[in-house]
Amino acid sequence: MNNFQKYAKNPVFGNKSTGTVFDAYVWFDNGKYRMDFSWREKKACAVTFSDNGINWSEPVITLEKNLNSGWEDDINRNCVIKIDGIYKMWYTGQARGHSYIGYAESIDGLNFERKNDEPVLISEFPWEDASVMNPCVIYDNSQYKMWYSAGETYEPNVNAYATSDDGINWKKARCNPIFVCEKENEYEQNRIGGCQVLKTDDMGYVMFYIGYKNIDTSCICIAKSKDGITGWQRSVLNPIITPENERWDHNACYKPTVVWNEKDRKWMLWYNGRHGINEYIGYAEFDKRNLFE
Repeated sequence: MNNFQKYAKNPVFGNKSTGTVFDAYVWFDNGKYRMDFSWREKKACAVTFSDNGINWSEPVITLEKNLNSGWEDDINRNCVIKIDGIYKMWYTGQARGHSYIGYAESIDGLNFERKNDEPVLISEFPWEDASVMNPCVIYDNSQYKMWYSAGETYEPNVNAYATSDDGINWKKARCNPIFVCEKENEYEQNRIGGCQVLKTDDMGYVMFYIGYKNIDTSCICIAKSKDGITGWQRSVLNPIITPENERWDHNACYKPTVVWNEKDRKWMLWYNGRHGINEYIGYAEFDKRNLFE
């Protein structure tokens, strides 16, 4: 196949019973695929597990909103990694028309505790507008590296970059925003948003991101950079996932999350699709390693 192929029985997670589930972050942990996701009905972050990436367990809430904080009337859009046996979560808190990024930790990966009363990242510059959200963090060469989205609260406009020695105190890149829409590309002429970035040996830093044709219509795209900050190059495959008329992802395809399956030599990708007000998680795969030819 020449591009990502959607699973025939999508969506693989979410239904009328769960309500909207969105903005997943999938990785392989303890022999299973772990999906951290946003649960709109619960205004919480939650997790589910799978042996094959298609059949998922009953979800468990990992972190709930905190109405007393002043910035977490709703929480969502999180990512989780494990460093030295500790699960570390960066998540989005929302209140009063603004979004912020918070931090929590867990020993068992299920019960998370906040490590700060205040956000660890806030909007500070004009280009960040009212919100910072959608953190994607990797631990690389003894440093935490975060790619995040910023801009409007409903849907952000740009992607940015920050680094930290401890995961709590962050330094934003002076050249931010590092990734903005290219209006000549129809699939992202309105804005770009939530991403996952992977560091690879053969392609450098690879960013899977949302491209917006307009505020209500979006697709999934790929770009690469040698340093994860500058010189981003779009893939010739773009857009790799697009809405399908009258299907579960009829209106929009949002927030990709990706795992490289070395055993089966394929990319495994999950995304949330929207049809009307319903939003669930779907799956697609690609059986070639190189994403840029």
